[in-house]
Amino acid sequence: MNLFSDRKYVISAIFIGLALIFLLRLFYIQVIDDSYKLAADDNALRHKIEYPERGVIYDRYGKKGDKILVYNEAAYDLMVIPKRVKTIDTADLCQVLEITVEQFRERLIKLKKQKFSSFRPEIFEGEISLETYARLQEKLYKFPGFFVQARTLRKYPRGIAPHALGYVGEVDENIIAANPYYRMGDNMGLSGIEKSYEVPLRGQRGVKIVMVDVYNREKGSFENGKYDTASVLGQTLISSIDADLQEYGEQLMKNKVGSIVAIEPSSGEILTMVSSPTYDPNLLVGRLKKQNYPKMVRDTLKPLYNRATMAKYPPGSTFKLLNALIGLEEGVITPSTTFGCGRGFHFGGLTVGCHPHASPVDLKFSITTSCNAYYCNVFKNVIQKYPKAAIGFNVWRNHVMSFGLGTKYPTDLPQESKGNVPTVSYYDKYHGSGRWNAITVISLAIGQGEMGVTPLQMANFCSVIANRGWYFPPHIIKQIEGGRIDTTYLKKRLTKIKREYFDLVVEGMRNVVTNGTGRIAQLDSLTICGKTGTAQNPHGKDHSIFIAFAPMDNPKIAISVYVENAGFGATWAAPIASLMIEKYLRREVKRPEMEKRILEANLLPKKEDWVAKK
Repeated sequence: MNLFSDRKYVISAIFIGLALIFLLRLFYIQVIDDSYKLAADDNALRHKIEYPERGVIYDRYGKKGDKILVYNEAAYDLMVIPKRVKTIDTADLCQVLEITVEQFRERLIKLKKQKFSSFRPEIFEGEISLETYARLQEKLYKFPGFFVQARTLRKYPRGIAPHALGYVGEVDENIIAANPYYRMGDNMGLSGIEKSYEVPLRGQRGVKIVMVDVYNREKGSFENGKYDTASVLGQTLISSIDADLQEYGEQLMKNKVGSIVAIEPSSGEILTMVSSPTYDPNLLVGRLKKQNYPKMVRDTLKPLYNRATMAKYPPGSTFKLLNALIGLEEGVITPSTTFGCGRGFHFGGLTVGCHPHASPVDLKFSITTSCNAYYCNVFKNVIQKYPKAAIGFNVWRNHVMSFGLGTKYPTDLPQESKGNVPTVSYYDKYHGSGRWNAITVISLAIGQGEMGVTPLQMANFCSVIANRGWYFPPHIIKQIEGGRIDTTYLKKRLTKIKREYFDLVVEGMRNVVTNGTGRIAQLDSLTICGKTGTAQNPHGKDHSIFIAFAPMDNPKIAISVYVENAGFGATWAAPIASLMIEKYLRREVKRPEMEKRILEANLLPKKEDWVAKK
């Protein structure tokens, strides 16, 4: 009897234990583990991401001018829920997508390995064309687990200003880790305006929950959209770019290496930013980017490289204008101060050569003729005004930096080089502390040596002179619809030079165009002020440089032009700048011979020379 009683308790204990196990398992499944719920929901519900359209970008004249630089075009992503992919006609789907069966399997295996990918929709094939979408829609019921999701791609109707506008691309794991808003398959701005203004342009995505049947067909909104979140459209941007001027500049720079940057002096707004060689920004949209981007990266002429903001060049003779202003401010020269020029500057065994012209030379004539000897004397006297070369050099350098050279602007351009204005510590390291002087670094007097500037900086430098001593930081967006631009761009920056000295230099720049080295830039009824430059290049022919602004009073445009390996500033850069000024201020060009010469010129280096130089 005791034995039977013991068995009864053992059997009861077993059943109770089993019951507890089932209860605990049921509790775990229903309360703790939601995988079965997710799977069940997944069979009936689909969470569709509603991607908002990115903001449209207009040129400087906004909606009234109706010159759209960037808008959106419909595109589609083929989405997949890996858990739901069973037996399908793989060959048929691959044929529609134009991929191999091996590629199909690799993608699916990769997605299944990702965390939560069994239940969450992932992009299987992104940015499919409208034609592919149409073919796919007819057969989509045959591929359970797959569905199509609408999105948009960027479209560039005029195919201009790729370096200014930038491009959009898919985010990577590093971006996702840094910003939880993004997920795999999302796009974001990776350069230019698209990057600088990513947040206002992208808007805010939403989610729509829809019910689907066993054939993967949508059967309507879940709970009448109670749990949906609406997407928010991206904001419209009004850029500072003049579309017609930008397009014209790109035409003038065709078959040339270099850049054009034009700024409105009164506002700091960038009117045009040409980097040549350029490319059609539509080539880096959607699936085309995969095949075109590697080609552009390998291109020896570097079309992706933004020379306007990143390339560092010597300023050449254009820098003499700044040394003239510093000399006046430091009191080492007056408008009537003269220096002799015997075909150059001579000091001991050193000679800095100069072209033939009348001598002696005063301030205005030195600008008109671009006299090297005059500015070597000015620079030497500024440095030697102080008891030590290092002290004098720092005074000189502080003046230079106040013009925005040697530093990055607080601008909305995401890629910008600060250029180079050498320091005392650099020369101390190179020559030894106390073992160098003004003569050692005399090449800075004529914009050579270690000086490095970007075309953007030179255009802004010209704006400073046009404004007689001040500037707003260069920027490329005028207005954000429904928002406001950074007030940093609206803060006036002053140089360390008195206004009265600028008038003298402006008169000299006017003489350059009317009776000096820049006569080719002269234009009837427009008072253009300019300065030529020829920057020495250790890798080949000198660079052709010209900076200018117009009109002389109440200036509307300041411009810098760099044409690499093209020789004298007056030969190529000056006529290009003059044509650009005419186009902007008159809206048409009436110098067909000059225009034809520039448009038809091919100044590209021979391929073998370019490769050797690099």
